[in-house]
Amino acid sequence: MSRSSLRSRAVPSARRIVTGSAVLLAALGLSATVPASATEFTPSSTYSAEHPSTEQRAGTLDGFVIENLPDGLGTPSDFEYEWEDVSFHSRVWETGPDPEGAFKVDLTVKTLRGERLTDLEAVKDFLVEYEEKEPGDWQLEPVKVGGYDALFAGNEVFYFIEPGVAAEVTIDHERFTDEDVLDTAAGFHPEPTT
Repeated sequence: MSRSSLRSRAVPSARRIVTGSAVLLAALGLSATVPASATEFTPSSTYSAEHPSTEQRAGTLDGFVIENLPDGLGTPSDFEYEWEDVSFHSRVWETGPDPEGAFKVDLTVKTLRGERLTDLEAVKDFLVEYEEKEPGDWQLEPVKVGGYDALFAGNEVFYFIEPGVAAEVTIDHERFTDEDVLDTAAGFHPEPTT
């Protein structure tokens, strides 16, 4: 595992710990002095833990632009991982902590890259296995996301970009609508080439 992939996994956890500690101290009416060495750390991303602007929340991920985001999202974190020879790059927005200290996922956008992703049906078969779905129970509706063929299931939509490349968007269906997930997906696409 490369040093950069370790850092990408460690930074979001550290950010949650620091953010959660600051929230707890603020709730108790306390403050803490941050050591000088802590202020010298420059994260690899430009995201702020305090109410990031739309520009900070959006941007790009793995060669895809992120143009449309619903209001009310929490703090974003990026992740990279692999499963069954398919690599994932994801950006996850979370709200929290709640009174028990838990975070709730608001929205996830992700790219999937692997040779087995040959068409939309292959993407569906892969996700059935990856997400441990019962194939007959997963009610999917064919839709278009931008110019891409997609399958939609209320809180998630996935779509085939080209052989070896797909994308998926999932959303907290308790807080956001079908329109929010589809609008976000329409704005999550490969960067235009010039």
